[in-house]
Amino acid sequence: WCLPENYQMKYYFYHLLSWPQLLWVAEDFDGSIVGYVLAKMEEDNENQPPHGHITSLAVLRTHRKRGIATLLMRRSQMEMETVFKAHYVSLHVRKTNRAAFRLYTQTLKYEINSIEKGYYADGEDAYDM
Repeated sequence: WCLPENYQMKYYFYHLLSWPQLLWVAEDFDGSIVGYVLAKMEEDNENQPPHGHITSLAVLRTHRKRGIATLLMRRSQMEMETVFKAHYVSLHVRKTNRAAFRLYTQTLKYEINSIEKGYYADGEDAYDM
């Protein structure tokens, strides 16, 4: 498995059933899953334009630095825009996750909106992007 957070299985099913266009996996030559992106459309604020949210992105360590995460993110973002007319996409990333931060800021051009103190279960802060 390459799941970085401990979500309950029903959370994954909720995403899959609600937004199947936003769940993408990367497979190795033998069909084994080596990465995924799990995303959703935000439903909590009627006063904002439609926007998506990246719930989770992961690539096995053995398959990193191959552009897999970039491709997964771009595909999910494209589907958010074309299928759901998303105006933008948000995400959270651990402050200590330098590789992900570099991907989001340098490659995908995300910007920091704020810092959410204690966002993760272990108490680590997150960049809200």
